[in-house]
Amino acid sequence: MTDAFSACSRRSVLAALAAAPLVGCATVPSPSRSLPAPGFVDGLSFLPKDLEDIRRAGLVAMICDVSEVGEVRDPDGTPRYRRTFETNDKAIDAAAARLRGSDVAFVAERGSDIGGRPGCAAFLQFQSCEPIGDDLGRIGYFHGKGLRVLQFTHHNNSAFAGGALETVQTGLTRLGVAGLDEMNRLRVLPDVSHGSVATMLEAARLSRTPIVYSHGACRAILDHPRCIPDEAIRAIADKGGVVGIFMMSFWLTRDPEPRVEHLLAHVRHVIKVGGIEAVGISNDFPMGGQENLLKLGNDNREGVKEYLEWWRAMRALGIPGFEWTPEHVVIPELNALDRMARIRRALEADGFGARDMERIMGGNFARVLTDVLG
Repeated sequence: MTDAFSACSRRSVLAALAAAPLVGCATVPSPSRSLPAPGFVDGLSFLPKDLEDIRRAGLVAMICDVSEVGEVRDPDGTPRYRRTFETNDKAIDAAAARLRGSDVAFVAERGSDIGGRPGCAAFLQFQSCEPIGDDLGRIGYFHGKGLRVLQFTHHNNSAFAGGALETVQTGLTRLGVAGLDEMNRLRVLPDVSHGSVATMLEAARLSRTPIVYSHGACRAILDHPRCIPDEAIRAIADKGGVVGIFMMSFWLTRDPEPRVEHLLAHVRHVIKVGGIEAVGISNDFPMGGQENLLKLGNDNREGVKEYLEWWRAMRALGIPGFEWTPEHVVIPELNALDRMARIRRALEADGFGARDMERIMGGNFARVLTDVLG
């Protein structure tokens, strides 16, 4: 594959126009962002137990989910997962304190922090607006503690937006529209992962900055509501945003043996629909890999069992996409700390050029973080 697209892309022009109302706040999006070499940007990861793993993974930046989830049960026993204000107020403080005591990574405030100081730039994220509740002032409160990426919802409906895993699909609520406006004002990157299609499209239309679908997969390849459809890929790409392809293999392929090629197929699909500047790589597992699978020697048939209670509960509720039963959780070759380097080698073997690989492996996420955060 030859390096794709000219320096001034349709996405960058449209994103610049979309950001124009943020006078004195938004930057004009650049078509690409060069990373310190070697260096990768992970579109969704977590702080590892050993922070040195960040260096070992080769990351120069990451969107870092610091939210903490508690499992609750509906009266009928259906498992649900909630993020409270109190729990996550403590969680973001704890994450920031860990990073302040490290020379490996730091709490990043602006996209331009990437490569601007030693260590990995960690952009703190909550994977739901649940900690915000109905108090929009909490967005500014958490922004003051380092929050820079905020996801509208996680699977289910929230006070802000419709989730992907609901029998009746809805979009942004009135509170969600106001919350998006506040994110734009404060320079918090809006994330539509786990949202309904309406949530994705409405956020892309209404946001005055680029938005991201930080982690997921393509619905055209695997038809499931957790995956993003082509119309939403286009909307995010046209806004100057990025779609991150993740490691959760049962949403990458229904083939019984997941392989790196299945992940590459999703990368290529985003490029086909949204262009080379619209795709990135995300993890969505612990940095060293899905821990239970590692203990099992990446035995997917055994490891998938921990997901089946939840999967069957979604099926019983009539949520579309759960009619089949998954056979795997991870791509064994990528369930490892050096997954980013392995993906880059796979891209190179698949014919991608150097500039395109740099975009995919982090340049695109670095660009959108700089476009939105400065």
